[in-house]
Amino acid sequence: MATQLITRTFPPGPELTPAPREGDVDLPTLVATLNENKRVILFGTAVFFLASLLYLAIVTPTYEANAVVQVENRPAIPPGVNPNAAMQGPPPISTSPGATEVQLLTSRRVIGEAMSRLDLDVDVQPARLPLLGDFIARRYQKSHPGTLATPWLGLDRYGWGGEVLDIGRMEVPRGMTGTRLQVIAGENGQYVLASSGGDVLLRGRAGAVAQSGGIVMQVQRLVANPGMRFDVTRRDPSTVMAALKQDITATEQGRNSGVIALTYANADPERARAVLDEVTREYVHQNVARTSAEAASRLKFVTEQLPNVREELDKAQAALRNFQSRTQTLDVAVQNRALLDQTIALDSSIQQLRIQMTEVANRFTPSHPTYQTLQKQISQFEGERAALQGKIHNLPDTQQGLFRLNRDVEVTNQTYANLLDQAQQLNIARASAVGNARVIDPAAVNLNSPAWPKPLPVLAAGTALGAVLMIAFVLMRQLFRRGVEDPVDIELLGLPVYASIPFSEKGHELTQRTGNRRRERRQRLLALSAPSDLAMEALRTLRTSLHFARMKTRNNLLMISAPSPGVGKTFVCANLAVTIAQTGQRVLLIDADMRRGTLHDAVGVRWEGGLSDLIMGRIELEDAVRRVAGADNLSFISRGAIPSNPSELLMHENFTALLKDVAQDYDIVLIDTPPVLAVTDAAVIGQHAGTCLLVVRWGLNQQREIALAKQRLEQNGVEVKGAIFNGVEKRGAGQYAYTYYEYLPAPRTAGSR
Repeated sequence: MATQLITRTFPPGPELTPAPREGDVDLPTLVATLNENKRVILFGTAVFFLASLLYLAIVTPTYEANAVVQVENRPAIPPGVNPNAAMQGPPPISTSPGATEVQLLTSRRVIGEAMSRLDLDVDVQPARLPLLGDFIARRYQKSHPGTLATPWLGLDRYGWGGEVLDIGRMEVPRGMTGTRLQVIAGENGQYVLASSGGDVLLRGRAGAVAQSGGIVMQVQRLVANPGMRFDVTRRDPSTVMAALKQDITATEQGRNSGVIALTYANADPERARAVLDEVTREYVHQNVARTSAEAASRLKFVTEQLPNVREELDKAQAALRNFQSRTQTLDVAVQNRALLDQTIALDSSIQQLRIQMTEVANRFTPSHPTYQTLQKQISQFEGERAALQGKIHNLPDTQQGLFRLNRDVEVTNQTYANLLDQAQQLNIARASAVGNARVIDPAAVNLNSPAWPKPLPVLAAGTALGAVLMIAFVLMRQLFRRGVEDPVDIELLGLPVYASIPFSEKGHELTQRTGNRRRERRQRLLALSAPSDLAMEALRTLRTSLHFARMKTRNNLLMISAPSPGVGKTFVCANLAVTIAQTGQRVLLIDADMRRGTLHDAVGVRWEGGLSDLIMGRIELEDAVRRVAGADNLSFISRGAIPSNPSELLMHENFTALLKDVAQDYDIVLIDTPPVLAVTDAAVIGQHAGTCLLVVRWGLNQQREIALAKQRLEQNGVEVKGAIFNGVEKRGAGQYAYTYYEYLPAPRTAGSR
């Protein structure tokens, strides 16, 4: 009894190359996947690099204006308060002036004034050719500054460089705020304001005010070709202000330094500079105005106090004169003069501090450090005055009365003199007010270095993004493809693997040339062009396995099919037939795929006069069988003309008779069939074949797909003997179990015999 011998090599054991555990990253497999798809990755990366270059060419650059403002940290001491006295007691909490001034710089009050002066709520955009219009206009303006470009190809509705529309005033009804309008340039500075639908709203001339239908417009300057259009929009001021507030950045340089840096970016460098310059100018102006207003407020308070103090002085002087006339007393005794001077000094200081406290109370809360300092000084002076009052009570009554009246006159007189002095100082301060903020660096723009785009970062980011996306695409495609990559996965389905055929670059090139040059009748057989290729060594192993396996089969018909298209079934059939014929056996190769068969391209013959014509009786067997050049003992029957009913032809009795005849004339008949899961042809042919093999593509066919193909054949009574694992590639550890080595004869050296 014949013994079946199937040559197989199983994966190396875990003691040699341990398989990666589930959840672990198999780096060799990962690197091999990326190396396999390196052309796709490089192509995608190159596309992103070119897209980055295109982006740099067509994107409108933005320019950044910069300015620096300094805010001095001055203590808030009201006029008339002694600075040295104000510093007594607990020191006030030190705060950074920049923390407050940063908010003031980007406040609506400052930005609103700048927006109003520059008319930033009127948006003007020249109409450009889509995609490339801005690029063309920038190139022209750079090479021809100050000139107007001629329209290209008669497209005068677009601007090509050098156009200017300066609107000094534009008022629209409330319902048209935010609506895009069109200004159409005419001859000699004339223009037409139209709606987006083309309705004329207003006609005017540059330099004059035009109004119609509630619209008032004054164009100060218009430079454009007749027919050229500008998109004009009167935007909502609050929207423009919010955008400016977000775009203008103000940051303090260093902690508590008081130096604030401002930046603002815009596509128009002149507009960026003008906006930032106007913001800094308005901020300094408002800072000076605050100082002047504070001086004016203090002057008003002092002026209001002068009449009251003057009235008190007059009353005190009159009372003193009446007392001296009644008591016949001229002055305080000399020995009491020093006591009077001390009392007058204390009362005068207390009176002055009370006036200052009244002013401070109007500006600060009682918990403010300045208010607390004044209150403590008053308490101290009142304590000293109380001590002096005890000495005064020891004087005679006449001396006490004269003492008291002289004190009132002197104190009121000094208070009045101090108020007059403060009024003069505040009047000067109001007229020559100087704020605590100044512009160190006015707004400036570097025209040679736009803020965006930056060439190197854009190219680097675009190229890196392309590489990352392409790598992710390759890995995700590999993850979702999930084709079998280990022969063990096929054998678990009950299909012994007869051979594992490595992927052949030479065979791939031959197949590609076959698809591109079908009109050329040249052979594309790897067995004849590269017999020492590793794939051919695997096919010879398959030939040996089939030689012993066929000893138990019922006939010499060998059917080779596949679960799906694109697995290399035709490549296996053609080259396997050549390798069997090279052993001296008579081999007949039949292309039974009458729908899309391409075996005739591989062997280098025409498809006409083939199997379909033979079954329908149009030709004889002798006319259908062709010899294959270069392969003795190998004959071939092509698919023939594509019929409308291939499955029905295969079930015809002529096909059965044909197989019986050729089985007697040849040692082995090799039949290439259509895919099992695509059509039913393979199940029909399998009824006649003694051996059936499935070609499985490495990394393409899923385990479930292979099992379904096997099940479909077996349901129709066709026994699948085994599988051919085709296109195996070297990946990670344990995934390339069948290894073939190139073993060529040693080169003959000189002197060898």
